[in-house]
Amino acid sequence: MRAVEPGDRGATRIADRVVAKIASQAAREALADGPGGSGDEDGGRGTPPYASVTVHEEAARVRVSVELGYPADLGARCRAVRQRVVERVRTLAGMEVPEVVVTVERLHSPHMERAGVERVR
Repeated sequence: MRAVEPGDRGATRIADRVVAKIASQAAREALADGPGGSGDEDGGRGTPPYASVTVHEEAARVRVSVELGYPADLGARCRAVRQRVVERVRTLAGMEVPEVVVTVERLHSPHMERAGVERVR
Protein backbone atom coordinates (compact mmCIF):
# COMPACT_ATOMS: atom_id res chain seq x y z
CA MET A 1 0.00 0.00 0.00
CA ARG A 2 1.42 3.38 -0.93
CA ALA A 3 1.16 6.55 1.16
CA VAL A 4 -1.00 9.36 -0.17
CA GLU A 5 0.57 12.80 -0.35
CA PRO A 6 -0.91 15.34 2.12
CA GLY A 7 -2.19 17.59 -0.69
CA ASP A 8 -4.06 14.68 -2.29
CA ARG A 9 -5.81 13.47 0.87
CA GLY A 10 -8.51 16.10 0.89
CA ALA A 11 -9.52 18.53 3.60
CA THR A 12 -11.42 18.49 6.86
CA ARG A 13 -14.29 20.93 6.93
CA ILE A 14 -15.70 21.92 10.31
CA ALA A 15 -19.38 22.81 10.13
CA ASP A 16 -20.48 26.30 11.15
CA ARG A 17 -22.77 24.86 13.82
CA VAL A 18 -19.84 23.05 15.44
CA VAL A 19 -17.86 26.31 15.62
CA ALA A 20 -20.98 28.01 17.04
CA LYS A 21 -21.21 25.37 19.79
CA ILE A 22 -17.54 25.89 20.62
CA ALA A 23 -18.11 29.66 20.81
CA SER A 24 -21.22 29.26 23.02
CA GLN A 25 -19.38 26.99 25.44
CA ALA A 26 -16.39 29.37 25.50
CA ALA A 27 -18.69 32.29 26.36
CA ARG A 28 -20.28 30.23 29.14
CA GLU A 29 -16.81 29.42 30.52
CA ALA A 30 -15.74 33.07 30.39
CA LEU A 31 -18.83 34.21 32.27
CA ALA A 32 -18.44 31.47 34.89
CA ASP A 33 -14.77 32.39 35.46
CA GLY A 34 -15.41 36.10 35.89
CA PRO A 35 -16.26 38.05 39.06
CA GLY A 36 -19.47 36.75 40.53
CA GLY A 37 -19.39 33.73 38.23
CA SER A 38 -20.42 30.47 39.78
CA GLY A 39 -20.40 28.15 36.82
CA ASP A 40 -23.98 29.21 36.11
CA GLU A 41 -23.71 32.90 35.32
CA ASP A 42 -27.36 33.80 35.58
CA GLY A 43 -28.25 31.44 38.41
CA GLY A 44 -30.68 29.61 36.14
CA ARG A 45 -32.79 32.73 35.53
CA GLY A 46 -31.83 33.41 31.94
CA THR A 47 -30.72 31.67 28.83
CA PRO A 48 -27.20 30.40 28.18
CA PRO A 49 -25.01 32.27 25.69
CA TYR A 50 -26.02 31.80 22.07
CA ALA A 51 -23.54 32.07 19.20
CA SER A 52 -23.91 32.33 15.44
CA VAL A 53 -20.91 31.92 13.18
CA THR A 54 -19.93 32.65 9.60
CA VAL A 55 -16.93 30.67 8.37
CA HIS A 56 -15.01 31.78 5.30
CA GLU A 57 -11.94 29.71 4.42
CA GLU A 58 -9.89 29.48 7.64
CA ALA A 59 -11.54 32.37 9.50
CA ALA A 60 -14.68 32.48 11.64
CA ARG A 61 -16.68 35.61 12.42
CA VAL A 62 -18.64 35.11 15.62
CA ARG A 63 -21.68 36.82 17.15
CA VAL A 64 -22.48 35.93 20.77
CA SER A 65 -25.59 36.93 22.72
CA VAL A 66 -25.32 36.87 26.52
CA GLU A 67 -27.24 37.82 29.64
CA LEU A 68 -25.23 39.46 32.43
CA GLY A 69 -25.70 40.23 36.10
CA TYR A 70 -25.87 43.89 37.05
CA PRO A 71 -24.16 45.82 38.53
CA ALA A 72 -20.93 44.57 36.97
CA ASP A 73 -18.13 45.81 34.77
CA LEU A 74 -19.92 45.04 31.50
CA GLY A 75 -16.92 45.99 29.35
CA ALA A 76 -14.64 43.63 31.24
CA ARG A 77 -17.17 40.79 31.04
CA CYS A 78 -17.60 41.27 27.27
CA ARG A 79 -13.82 41.48 26.80
CA ALA A 80 -13.41 38.19 28.70
CA VAL A 81 -16.02 36.56 26.45
CA ARG A 82 -14.23 37.81 23.31
CA GLN A 83 -10.83 36.58 24.50
CA ARG A 84 -12.11 33.13 25.51
CA VAL A 85 -14.04 32.66 22.25
CA VAL A 86 -10.97 33.55 20.17
CA GLU A 87 -8.74 31.25 22.23
CA ARG A 88 -11.08 28.22 22.19
CA VAL A 89 -12.06 28.44 18.50
CA ARG A 90 -8.41 28.80 17.52
CA THR A 91 -7.41 25.85 19.72
CA LEU A 92 -10.27 23.44 19.01
CA ALA A 93 -11.16 24.28 15.39
CA GLY A 94 -7.84 25.64 14.14
CA MET A 95 -9.48 28.81 12.81
CA GLU A 96 -8.58 32.43 13.16
CA VAL A 97 -11.27 34.67 14.65
CA PRO A 98 -10.86 38.22 13.35
CA GLU A 99 -14.17 39.42 14.81
CA VAL A 100 -16.27 38.58 17.86
CA VAL A 101 -19.38 40.69 18.40
CA VAL A 102 -20.85 40.39 21.90
CA THR A 103 -24.46 41.49 22.35
CA VAL A 104 -25.86 41.90 25.85
CA GLU A 105 -29.48 40.78 25.52
CA ARG A 106 -30.53 41.30 29.14
CA LEU A 107 -29.17 42.51 32.48
CA HIS A 108 -30.20 40.74 35.69
CA SER A 109 -30.33 42.89 38.80
CA PRO A 110 -30.92 41.37 42.23
CA HIS A 111 -32.69 44.60 43.24
CA MET A 112 -35.22 44.26 40.42
CA GLU A 113 -35.88 40.61 41.23
CA ARG A 114 -36.54 41.32 44.90
CA ALA A 115 -38.80 44.24 44.00
CA GLY A 116 -40.93 41.89 41.88
CA VAL A 117 -41.22 39.30 44.66
CA GLU A 118 -42.05 41.70 47.50
CA ARG A 119 -44.67 43.57 45.55
CA VAL A 120 -48.08 43.90 47.20
CA ARG A 121 -51.30 43.97 45.19
